[in-house]
Amino acid sequence: MVFRFIKTFLFAAIVVSTVDADSINTSIISAPGYGELAYKLPEIGSYQLPPLGEASNGEVLIAEGERRTLYELFNDKYVLLAFIYSTCSDVNGCPLTSHVFYKIKSAMKRDQELAGRLKLISLSFDPEVDTPSVMELYGNNFRYAGSAGEWQFVTTASHQNLEPILKSYNQVILRETDSSGRMNVGYSHVLRVFLIDPEKKIRNIYSVDFLHHDLIINDLKTILQQEQRRGETIKLAMVSQQTSQLSKPGDNKLGYELSSYVTDSQDLALRKGEKADLLAIANNPPLGLPAIPIPADNPLSREKIDLGRKLFYDRRLSLNDTFSCAMCHVPEQGFTSNELAMAVGIEGRSVRRNSPSVYNSAYSNLLFHDGREENLEQQAWGPLLANNEMANPSIGYVLNKIRQIDDYHGLFEAAFDGRGVSMETLGMALASYQRALVSADSPFDRWRYAGDETALSKSAKRGFGIFTGKAGCVACHPIGEQSALFMDDQLHNTGIGYRESMGIFPDKQQVTVAPGITIDIDRAIIDQVGEKPPTDVGRYEVTQNPHDRWKYKTPSLRNVDLTAPYMHNGSLSTLHEVVDFYDQGGVPNELLDPLIRPLGLSSQEKSDLVDFMRSLTGSNVDTLVADAFDAPIGDVGEGDPSWVHGSEVELR
Repeated sequence: MVFRFIKTFLFAAIVVSTVDADSINTSIISAPGYGELAYKLPEIGSYQLPPLGEASNGEVLIAEGERRTLYELFNDKYVLLAFIYSTCSDVNGCPLTSHVFYKIKSAMKRDQELAGRLKLISLSFDPEVDTPSVMELYGNNFRYAGSAGEWQFVTTASHQNLEPILKSYNQVILRETDSSGRMNVGYSHVLRVFLIDPEKKIRNIYSVDFLHHDLIINDLKTILQQEQRRGETIKLAMVSQQTSQLSKPGDNKLGYELSSYVTDSQDLALRKGEKADLLAIANNPPLGLPAIPIPADNPLSREKIDLGRKLFYDRRLSLNDTFSCAMCHVPEQGFTSNELAMAVGIEGRSVRRNSPSVYNSAYSNLLFHDGREENLEQQAWGPLLANNEMANPSIGYVLNKIRQIDDYHGLFEAAFDGRGVSMETLGMALASYQRALVSADSPFDRWRYAGDETALSKSAKRGFGIFTGKAGCVACHPIGEQSALFMDDQLHNTGIGYRESMGIFPDKQQVTVAPGITIDIDRAIIDQVGEKPPTDVGRYEVTQNPHDRWKYKTPSLRNVDLTAPYMHNGSLSTLHEVVDFYDQGGVPNELLDPLIRPLGLSSQEKSDLVDFMRSLTGSNVDTLVADAFDAPIGDVGEGDPSWVHGSEVELR
């Protein structure tokens, strides 16, 4: 037994040393893990490794013979778990696993993060031979990999203890027999190595063809980068919660995919509204904004703003009394909808574009994503009449309905010098409320326009330099000497509309099945069960000019951190994705805007750019949201034209 064991040690040591010397007989080597990869690895962070399942627990013996559980050994680290046995003589089997682990352990000497976050565990499935002392001796063969990082060699007390572990990891083994049917030393098994995260989730499984130290390290660094981004997001959310009680969803789902997640549902009783002086805000916009352009035929007044506010949240303005403007422009979600890439209207009818934010719409000369309206007074009627939004059959239907609702009696007359409800006065009232939703005095504004050097973080300051310099974002999102709207009121082709129209999709599409949890689904499956995306060629639909194909309006970046998802179709979920999209130069097409080009940003520059955009959240967002919470929501009650007994609902 001792002779056989020593011979195996020598074989393993020879494999490691010979492979490192590039002199092994390649005729017995078929696994890529022994040499250089034959292909270029994808950029770290450019792909995702969603959880594949739960990593199982089990009782094992460590080198000193003490009992431990696998979870105790994992110790909240990332883990590479391999099943081996010390007497394996297949160079493409257990020795391959040990060689790859040896290379990773060597890399830990050069990479502190790798050494601190990753642990290697080799678990024997031959407890009869591989006692704790034998596994310790086996591990000594690889001590030259360096002291940095952990590599633990463990076994089990018996096959009975081992069996449930093997079963849970789908590790099937067969004892080899000789010609007389007697058990030999060897085992037949499928080589698998499991990458497990601190939440005990399996993130990847490597077979012989994919077991390579460079690939594993690439995967781990990708997960670590995603973890860092998620941590930054959670940290920013926590900071936001310290300064903002209302400008966030009713239940914060950050970290939902973690087993430690605890619901953060907000008590509605604590989200009481408080009426704000919107007229005063509109007449004296916050730091960083110019004076609001006011139409000569619709000067602002408190009565108009209050009436428009009532109309904006009134569900009775829809065909069946269920849908208000605020159901697509949710106040606590940046006056847009964080849950939906594209809006959903009355009775769940799909809308083909993302809900734009209403913040600072007072400064826009082009409205809707395709710029088809030129002022808020006209824009208001679009959603009211759209069949897939509020679905009213005609202008007259809406006006007649309002005339019959008791709590509107006299309000239009008071706001418009005796004039009653009409197509013109209804548009003016809604426009007056939206015009008052101006938001600024952000950390950026206090730094840029008030000279407060402490208002902006170092990262955000670097991001400002990138925004105005290397990235060239300022070309479409200009910043003035006295104020900044962060929009050019123009339309541009970035390539997203072109990509959608041409059906240029990857073979797999990432689908969010729960907050923070995504899976990749074959495009063919989605095409079979999903509705075909509606045609959308942007500005061309308005002008019929072929050069306007796939042009969409530049949105303001103020409060952009509150208004995800992004782009006209909500196809980019985070600011990091937006930066990545522009860094790649958009989507090439014959009409691509000449301002769109590859940027060549580093990971640090991208992060700084995102931090800068996050610094554009105004200080008064909670004031505007609290005011929205105070607005009446238009319950259907007795005396209304469509009242049905018992139909009152306490939902906006």
